This record gives sequence, C-alpha cells and structure tokens, in this order.
Amino acid sequence: MRNYMLEIIVFICGAVVMILELVGSRILAPYLGTSIIVWTSLIGIILGSLSLGYWWGGKIADRNPSYKIFSLIIFISAVIIALITSLKSFVLGFVQNNVNHFYIGTIVATLILFAPPSVVLGMTTPYAVRLKIKDLTSSGTTVGRLYAISTIGSIAGTFLAGFFLIAYFGSTKILIILSIVLVFTSILAYVRSILVVKGTVISLLLLFLLAMDSYDTFLSKQGMIDIDTQYNRVLIYRSVDETTDRPTRVMVTNPKEVQSAMFLDDDNDLVIGYTKFYRLAGHFKPDLKDSLMIGGAGYSYPKDYLKKFSNAKLDVVEIDPALTALARQYFNLKANARLTIYHEDGRTFLNKAKKKYDVIFGDAFTSYYSLPYQLTTREAVQRMHDLLNDDGAVLVNIISSIDGEKGEFLRAEYATFKNVFPQVYLFPVTDRHNGSDVQNVMLVALKSVKKPVFRNQDNELNGYLQHLWNKDVQTDIPLLTDDHAPVDNYILKVIKDL
Repeated sequence: MRNYMLEIIVFICGAVVMILELVGSRILAPYLGTSIIVWTSLIGIILGSLSLGYWWGGKIADRNPSYKIFSLIIFISAVIIALITSLKSFVLGFVQNNVNHFYIGTIVATLILFAPPSVVLGMTTPYAVRLKIKDLTSSGTTVGRLYAISTIGSIAGTFLAGFFLIAYFGSTKILIILSIVLVFTSILAYVRSILVVKGTVISLLLLFLLAMDSYDTFLSKQGMIDIDTQYNRVLIYRSVDETTDRPTRVMVTNPKEVQSAMFLDDDNDLVIGYTKFYRLAGHFKPDLKDSLMIGGAGYSYPKDYLKKFSNAKLDVVEIDPALTALARQYFNLKANARLTIYHEDGRTFLNKAKKKYDVIFGDAFTSYYSLPYQLTTREAVQRMHDLLNDDGAVLVNIISSIDGEKGEFLRAEYATFKNVFPQVYLFPVTDRHNGSDVQNVMLVALKSVKKPVFRNQDNELNGYLQHLWNKDVQTDIPLLTDDHAPVDNYILKVIKDL
C-alpha cells in the first residue's frame, strides 16, 4: 500500500473537490437559488482556485519537497472545510442583505466560502507529483498517471455526491465528513506530523457530527425540518398566515419564497393566494374529468382539487420523490384513488404522455431563482396543446411583472403560448391594474376558439375573473424555443433589486 500511497491521496483529494462543489450548490441555494448564474460562479471560481492551487503547490514543492509539508497542506484543507460549517450562514446572510447586484453577490459568496479550500486542495496533486518523481526519464508518465487518478477521483466524487451523499446527509454533515476524511488522509501522508493535533481535530469533528444528529432531532420536535434531497434543499417550519393569523406549516425550497403551505388548525383552504386562482379551471372547463399538474411540492393545490372536483381525477408530475414523502408526512397528503403521482421531470413526462386531459396546471415556476427553462419553450407548450381535449385549458403560474424589463420573461412566455394557443389571458394575482409590480400572474391558455365569458355565478370565481388583464401586452420579446430560451437572463432582471 505504501508504494501507492500518493495515488490514493490524490484520488481522495480529487473526490473531495467535486463533492465540495456539488454540496456548495446546496449551501448557496437557500440564499441565492440554483440558477445558471449560481452554477456559473461556483464552477468558474472553483476551477480558477484549483488552477491557482496547481501553480502554488508546484512552486512550493520545488523548493523543499517533503511528506511533512504535504501532510500539512491536506490538514489545512480539512480545517478550512470544517470552518465553512460555521461561517456559511453568516457569509450568505451578509451577502443577501448587503450586496444588491446578483452577479456580484454570487461571486463574493463563492469566493469567500469555496475558493480557499479549492486552492489548497489544488496544491495536492502537483506536490504529490514532485514527491513521486524519482527519474526524469519517466516524469511524463508519473505526471500523467497522478493527474489521471485525481480526475478519476473527481468522477467518483461526483457520482458519490449526486447519487448518495446529498440524498442521505445534510450539507453540514457532508462538510464534516469531508473534513474527517482529509484529516485521516493527512495522517496517511505523514503519520508523525502534529499527530496529537490531528487526533484532537478528528475527535472534535466526530463530536460535532453526533451533536448535529441531536440538534436535528431537537429541530424536528420544534417543527423545523432542514433536509437535502437529490433535487432540493428543503426547509419546513411553522409560521402564521399574515391575512388570517392562523397557524401554518410551510415548505421552502428557494430563497424568499414559500413553495407550499397548509393551515395547522384546519386544513380546509389554500394558504397561498396564487394557488386559489387555479380554481378558475372550474370556470373555463366546468365539466372537467381528468387533469394534469406539473409540480407537486407540498401538494397544496392537488388536495384542494380533489375536494372541489369530487368526481375528477388528477395526475401530478413531481420530479423529487422526497418532496412527495415530505408532503405525506407533514402536509396531510393521503392516498387517493383519483390521484396518480409520477416522479420524473415535467418535460420528459410531456414528451412521452399519450393520455388526454381537460386541464393542465403548471406550478413548476414557483421560484425565479431556479426556473426549469425546458418547460417554458414552444416545444413544451405544443406538447401541452396536443395533450388537451378540444375545449381544454392550461393554467400556469408565473412570477413576473407584465410591463418593463422585469416583465420580459412573462412577455416571452406569453408570446410562446400565443404562438400555439388561439386564446391566452393573464390574471395578475395581487394588483390587477399594475403591470410594473413583480407578482404572481396566472396565465390561462384555451385550446378552443370560442370566446369565454368572464363572469360566474360563484362569487369566489367571479372575484378571480375580475383580475383579468385588459390592457395590451407588448410583443417586444421573441418566443422561447428549445434552441434558444434565455430564461435566466430575463429572470436576472427580476431578482437584481430584490
């Protein structure tokens, strides 16, 4: 084993780099979202930091290569990663509250939290190369082999994090585990190097890991859940509805927004205002029998649908099976013969589906921090059109303004639906007269050419119908396609001042 010790070490360090990058996306998500902007900053800064580490590690190794210094470098990376666990909330909270420009905020947060450990981890491979080289005639082979092993380690770390670690451990626990692994790795590199300190650090990290389990149990008893799934960082906690002062339980998967909510005293109504506008389906298609909803989260509206339309069926497509499990545990989602749940991406479901529906509900755009562009395009809208019965309707929630640069995404989506459907209407949820404010807007697309009436004997539905946008919608933004859907560029203009 001693002969392959350096190969083992660079493999481990390569794996840690990629695990750190993927976990980093979950750490940033509650404060900055998971948009392409966040991923670009994370990937770019980590790559740049690794490059600096390669240069610095090689330079230090040429001066006086020793296993003692090599071990110390690895140990320092372990300490820095452990420090992230205590600094991340402070740093991200500060950035969120004090850095107004979204690009700059993501870069600053990523630089502070993830550049230092990436630089130090980048130093390990060139240093290992210098220690390994004994004969210049085979130096090329040595360099190629160690960098290949480091890359294979990165690949292994990617699959380990994506398929296993993130699904079963929280972000903080994974950081602690990485720190422990790196401390052991530093001991492997040089056993005698500050062994007492390393043993103390390992003991403290293990105690911290055990304490976190107790803390998670305590939070759970207090009604606070913080969990990582394969797709989301999920927070569930108790709150109070601002309108009624009734106690609620909410689910949050993105910053500054509640994705689902439920009244705790009596689960008899919808909490979030825009979800009530889905009830307009009963106006535009009063005899509906089969419907599809893309996006489940806490299943607030699906439960309401099954109550309101007692003879109708509903298929729900939710990409994250863990959200469905949480909805069953915390949001009163019960088995129902009229409810069928599919766990897959909404777009792939649309591409493969054959069943016809009376209404399709879109609730996958509940965050402007991580919007699934593949559901916004003409091709996706065309599939919705094809899956509807002749007099069917689509109802999609969009967070946007209607006018100005903050309304560019909505106008692009409006143009996309208008390209496919003969009739498209907008219903601003908060302020029906103000096109400048960012708010929930319910887009309704009708497959029929028959003009609907915007009155209903039901007072509730009639109230929602009164929110119809009667002003013109500018046609200044091109429609979205699979080939070109600059959704993140449009959304950035919405969030830059939030």
